[in-house]
Amino acid sequence: MKIGIIGAMDEEIELFKEGMSHLQQKEKATIRFYEGELNGKPVILCKSGIGKVNAAVTTQILIDEFKVDRIIFTGVAGALHPELEIGDIVISTKAQQHDVDVTALGYEKAIIPDQEKSVFEADEILIELAKKASEKIGEGKVVTGLVLSGDQFIANHEQVRELYEQFGGLCTEMEGAAVAQVCYMNQIPFVIIRSMSDKADGSAHVNFVQFTKLASKQSFKIVEQMLKMMEE
Repeated sequence: MKIGIIGAMDEEIELFKEGMSHLQQKEKATIRFYEGELNGKPVILCKSGIGKVNAAVTTQILIDEFKVDRIIFTGVAGALHPELEIGDIVISTKAQQHDVDVTALGYEKAIIPDQEKSVFEADEILIELAKKASEKIGEGKVVTGLVLSGDQFIANHEQVRELYEQFGGLCTEMEGAAVAQVCYMNQIPFVIIRSMSDKADGSAHVNFVQFTKLASKQSFKIVEQMLKMMEE
């Protein structure tokens, strides 16, 4: 089994890169891929870059070029649920693009026209593995639910309230639903694991830089534990 691990930013993949052995680098479509082993498991690690297009391109390359069997997207996000705090973990059960808007043609918000699905379910086995790994790590609150994605950095109270009330999303970020859609189209199991780096409100510009490294460390520990448990 070959695992694809994606992060959007350098901070989100740095610990993975440091922990990998037999590391080889390849570049495709300006994206750098790191092939090697982590905890004895063959993995392909990459930084997608920020945004849904970057995430979608990266995911398709992982599937076509590197023949991955599973994909884990890991990194940071802004909390939408009022009870989530910085450092808490969200494991996706499903993902949706909140910024798709064809309401002028009669569609509901976030529905992709002429497509079978607009909400993409994560793999149940990977979800359970992520939950068990999080329990073993034992740091911060861990919840499962909807991850929202859009090409926007959400940074005010009104947007947070609207996204939470309209969709019930636990957190918001800029890549996960694109990864989820590509995985669905290719029938590749996936899960998104996000550590809260900010509250997606007016304090984001202060919190984001300060807590991204802390949140990335949380995510790394969970994925590392997942790989260990896969061996078991």
